Amino acid sequence: MSEDLTLEREGAVATLTLNRPDNRNAINLGMYQELPAIARKVEADPDIRVLVMRGAGTKAFAAGADITEFEQVRSDAESARSYNEHVAAAEQALEAVTKPTIAMVHGYCIGGGCGLALACDLRFSDHHGRFGITPAKLGLVYSLESTKRLVDLVGPAQAKWILFSGLHVGAERAERIGLIEGLYPTDELRSATYDFAATVASRAQYSVTATKDIVGRIAAGQVRDDDYTIDLRNSSFDTDDYAEGVRSFLEKRPPRFG
Repeated sequence: MSEDLTLEREGAVATLTLNRPDNRNAINLGMYQELPAIARKVEADPDIRVLVMRGAGTKAFAAGADITEFEQVRSDAESARSYNEHVAAAEQALEAVTKPTIAMVHGYCIGGGCGLALACDLRFSDHHGRFGITPAKLGLVYSLESTKRLVDLVGPAQAKWILFSGLHVGAERAERIGLIEGLYPTDELRSATYDFAATVASRAQYSVTATKDIVGRIAAGQVRDDDYTIDLRNSSFDTDDYAEGVRSFLEKRPPRFG
């Protein structure tokens, strides 16, 4: 793993940090190339139950892709195709992690940074958060998958406003339109994010991961239970989590899920 990305774990919560604070954590090609392997590492680690993604420093989650390298890595259609494939793979890998993921946003969350935040399950921000997706400023076209993530959160009209204009959306408006799920004072953002992550980590993990799976299927268009989702639900009754949940309720104590 390069110094531009760091992964640390404290208890059941891991933190993935975009670590280029001198460049407002602008995302270079190497970071996009590394992200799928990091996502697989998080997925494979049984001690990790929740992943928090953040930017280093205090100025930005990520100010976007590193445009300074575009003349080398995105100079023509062929190189752009390869670059875009790496971006898509990084976002898909983050989205595919079966454990809950939370983007903790302070300051700028623009372009590629916003794309990664959208690939997380939840987004928490301080009042300085500024969100923008800017292909219209660069003569580019946003991918269908990335556009769908935005539309799923804010609806078609708000997505068009954001993408047509390339303008920044402040944190208050971002919360109002559904782009973020939590808005906090700067000095409370970290504790609020990690307190919520710890709460999720303390819940029955079969329930949490199954819920993420089912919500993803609904977002992809499924509207009726099928054999898979019926089995997913019924199988919960055979888990240690279910046994502990019932036992703790009867004993009037907090559950201790494994």
